[in-house]
Amino acid sequence: MTFEEYVSSRGPALMRLARLLTGDEHRAEDLTQDVLARAYVHWRRIARADRPDVYVRRMLVNANNSWWRRRTNRELAVADFAERPQHGDLSGETADRDAMWRLVLALPVRQRAVLVLRYYEDLDDATIAQILGCSPVTVRTHAMRALTNLRERCGVPTTNGSRP
Repeated sequence: MTFEEYVSSRGPALMRLARLLTGDEHRAEDLTQDVLARAYVHWRRIARADRPDVYVRRMLVNANNSWWRRRTNRELAVADFAERPQHGDLSGETADRDAMWRLVLALPVRQRAVLVLRYYEDLDDATIAQILGCSPVTVRTHAMRALTNLRERCGVPTTNGSRP
């Protein structure tokens, strides 16, 4: 598969993954473009890999993590947003989805990456582990902690011993 074929077939999915990881469409575009530029330089080696898509997704996750590590990229969190939609202006489902997405964005980067890869990209634990460079057990631990955190913040009662 040529690089151009790969980008035309997988580009929208990579962009969606980047948008879900970053929470910002413009930063997602920049992130995807940077990763694809780096992948282009090494495409022959990447294309020979067993699963080039896993490799490029891992590059995307790592690039997002690296962006957050840079001191110049710290964002200031505020309690209220000037353009925040009111619950009366939108349907209840849309408002609930927006509120949940804000909770997901507040999760630690690694936990958010696991949830995005599992529930939006529909990947199994072994593939997520390859992308994140950890074990499948670590993936399940991050998912459990993230879901527990979300349940607590939403006021959903949890039972001990139940799996997410």
